[in-house]
Amino acid sequence: MTTAVRAVPGVTGDAIVGVVPAEVVRPTEPDEVPELLRAAQRDGRTVLAAGGRTKLGWAPPPSSADLLVDTTGLGRVVEHTAGDLVVVAEAGVRLSTLQEHLGGAGQWLALDPPEPEATLGGIVSANASGPRRLRYGTVRDLLIGVTVVLADGTVAHAGGKVVKNVAGYDLGKLYTGAHGTLGVIVSTTWRLHPVPATKRVVVVDLADPLAAGPLAIAIARSTLTPTAVEVNATTGGPATLTVLFEAIPDSVAAQADAAVALLGSGRQQEQLPEHFGDRPGGPDDLVLRLSFAPASLSQVLAALPDGVAVTASACTGVAYAALPAAHAAALPAVRAALASHDGTAVVLSAPPELHEGLDHWGPLGDAVELMRKVKDRFDPERRLAPGRFVGGI
Repeated sequence: MTTAVRAVPGVTGDAIVGVVPAEVVRPTEPDEVPELLRAAQRDGRTVLAAGGRTKLGWAPPPSSADLLVDTTGLGRVVEHTAGDLVVVAEAGVRLSTLQEHLGGAGQWLALDPPEPEATLGGIVSANASGPRRLRYGTVRDLLIGVTVVLADGTVAHAGGKVVKNVAGYDLGKLYTGAHGTLGVIVSTTWRLHPVPATKRVVVVDLADPLAAGPLAIAIARSTLTPTAVEVNATTGGPATLTVLFEAIPDSVAAQADAAVALLGSGRQQEQLPEHFGDRPGGPDDLVLRLSFAPASLSQVLAALPDGVAVTASACTGVAYAALPAAHAAALPAVRAALASHDGTAVVLSAPPELHEGLDHWGPLGDAVELMRKVKDRFDPERRLAPGRFVGGI
């Protein structure tokens, strides 16, 4: 390699779904990344990017991994304009570090995936959010600018440092959830929110998870404005419904009282349940991300085998389910059941013995041809994270 950034051999801890990269580089300046990718292009090498390594197991394994670009060296908060509620931060900044920095101004980036050590670049690449997506939206809603290095080393900028910037193409949305297949993110710009003054939590214990569906519909149709409505359940077993309100004290107190009345029961507390927002599952599970019409929550839960741990953002139609490896054969049936509710089931992670021939994405529809054209435009040699995205892209 001709770049000054030193490459070291990849080790097991660098593996992407079991594939160990041949070399790893850790740039400490954004300007070093274009040269790394230009050198990789000259050598015909494949390139992947990683930050906090909290989601390297998401998506299928790469078909090739010559060079891993470790972005954790790009760890600076470049600019925080508190008056405009905007922050510019490099891709390797960890979410926990950014929140600590912003907290001094009474602000925060309203994303709450359950991996606080995730980096901003990884959060964008994996499109990771948490329970508070109900109130604040997802990565696509809060990301207002991005700087990306393309496969040939070209640096592309999109968006800007104002919330209502409409100049140029919205590349931020294109790179969100692309798993590094279109470029290496080096910098991000975000819309911020004030830290809520206080919170109040309503928790309802349910003997049957299917009862959560009608309750979530009642909340969605009411005048209540919760920050999150979460269901934690084991199919065929008990469940809890957690409703979070965040605002000024008088507002959260009144809304919590109204929620208990609407739901017919519930206990109020100041603190969130211990595992609020955690994704279920472990190394022996097929961990699924389910998307569906929010009103179909009960039907979606009913489509899963008994004994499956589920966390659902009930009013947004997003859930995570841990399907034990012994029930992996049920995946096609689950997908078929979800299809009638505008639903999909994407495999986030799986035990190594299931990787061979596993369909991570499910039915692709007509969009895959457009995705291939986009890939060909941004990475015609298919060297960036090859095989990691839909249709083997």
